[in-house]
Amino acid sequence: MPGNRKKLIELFIGNISNAIAHEIILACVNEKEVASYYQEEVDNSMRISRAYREKINPVDRTFSKEDIEYIRNKISSRVMAELVSRVSKGYKIDFTLIDAFVEKSLKDCAVS
Repeated sequence: MPGNRKKLIELFIGNISNAIAHEIILACVNEKEVASYYQEEVDNSMRISRAYREKINPVDRTFSKEDIEYIRNKISSRVMAELVSRVSKGYKIDFTLIDAFVEKSLKDCAVS
């Protein structure tokens, strides 16, 4: 079971990171055609990450402090890496939004 849990945590991190990155891009983009695509990505990734969250731990049980810190740090670094790659493609991104969106998403998924 512990090996399975690690894999589920990594899948959760990947999906929630994708959702957060697209949510930040959505907040920074002003084009409606592109915004609908990003909103769909956010919705799908959050739905999948909630499903992984429920498989890792029952929602009424909290994660350990070590798990929360590990998850928060991994998500922040993945989101930062994705947004840096988007900046190199010409996107204008507000990096100050990362911490707020990470905390909001973790609370939405009952991680912290």
